[in-house]
Amino acid sequence: MKKTLILIVVVIVVLSGFYYFFLAAPQSRAESERFVVSLGESRVQIIHNLAQNGFVKNSLGINLAFWLRGKFGNISPGGYKISKSGNVFKVAGALLGESYMKWVVVPEGLRKEETANLLQAALNWNDQVKDEFLNAYATSSLGNDYKEGVYFPDTYLLPKDETGFEIARRFINRFNEKFAPYADGFAKQDVKWTTALKIASLVERETGNASDMPLIAGIIWNRLLRGMVLQIDAAIQYARGDIGQGYWAPLQSGDLKINSSYNTYLHKGLPPTPISNPGLTAILAVLNPAKTDCLYYLHDDRGDIHCAATYAGHKINIEKYLK
Repeated sequence: MKKTLILIVVVIVVLSGFYYFFLAAPQSRAESERFVVSLGESRVQIIHNLAQNGFVKNSLGINLAFWLRGKFGNISPGGYKISKSGNVFKVAGALLGESYMKWVVVPEGLRKEETANLLQAALNWNDQVKDEFLNAYATSSLGNDYKEGVYFPDTYLLPKDETGFEIARRFINRFNEKFAPYADGFAKQDVKWTTALKIASLVERETGNASDMPLIAGIIWNRLLRGMVLQIDAAIQYARGDIGQGYWAPLQSGDLKINSSYNTYLHKGLPPTPISNPGLTAILAVLNPAKTDCLYYLHDDRGDIHCAATYAGHKINIEKYLK
C-alpha cells in the first residue's frame, strides 16, 4: 500500500513537472499580443518564434498540442491575438483559428478597383466597406490628387475589422513613405509629384519588363516636351473600364474614339490622374529616363521593345515585327 502511494505521488509530481515545464503558460497574467505568421513561414520557424518571443516555454509542448489536435500544417499566414498567460493548448487553438489580420499581396499596375477587389476577397468586405475604400479620396481632405496612383503596390498585413477609409490611408501612407526618398529628385527637376506619378502609371502599364521602363519613360518625356499626343493604349483602357473581359482587355475597334480626357489619341498631355498604381521601378524610370531620340515604340510577339525616332521608322518596325 505504501509503495502504491509513493508511486502515485511520483506520477503526480512527474506529470505536474511536465505540465509546468512544457505545457503551462509562461506567465500568470498577461494581455493579448499580436503574433505574426509570415507568408511562406514553415511550422518549424513558427514554433521557434513562439518560444523565442515567450508565448510558450519551449517547442516540445506546443508541438504536442498541435499533434494532439492532428493539425500540424494548418496554420495560415496572418496576425493572431495570443496571450502569454495561455497554456500551449490555448496558443494552438488561437493559431488554428481565424486570424484577425490577413496578408494581401498587391501587384504593380492595378487600378484602384482591382485593388479593392483583392481586398474584398481577402478581408471579406461587404460592398459598403469596399465603397469606403474606393471613395476615400472624396470623403476627406485628400482630394483628386489621391483618386488613383497612390494605393501603393506592396505586401500588406491588414486588420479585417478596419474601415475601407482606414485601409485606404494605410496604402496612401505606404506610398508617402516609399515616394519620400525621391521627392527631392523630382523637385530638383521641377517636376510635380503628381506629374511624376501620372507618367509612372503609364510606364507601368505599357510594359511588363522592368528593363524597358527607362526607355518608355524617355519616349513619353520626348513626346510631352514636343507637344505631341501620347497615343498610349493603356490610358484608353482606363477610360473604357471593364466591359466584361477585365479592365486591361485589348482595345477594340472604336475604342480610339472614346470621348474622354483619358484618350491620349485625342488629347495632348497627360491624363487627369494616374491610370494605375505604379511601383518604385516605374517611378525611378521617370526620375531617371533613358536618353533617346525615339518618339515611337512597339512590342513584338515575344515582348521585346523596338523604338524609332521617326514615324517612317516606326512604320518599318510595324511591318517587320507585327505583320
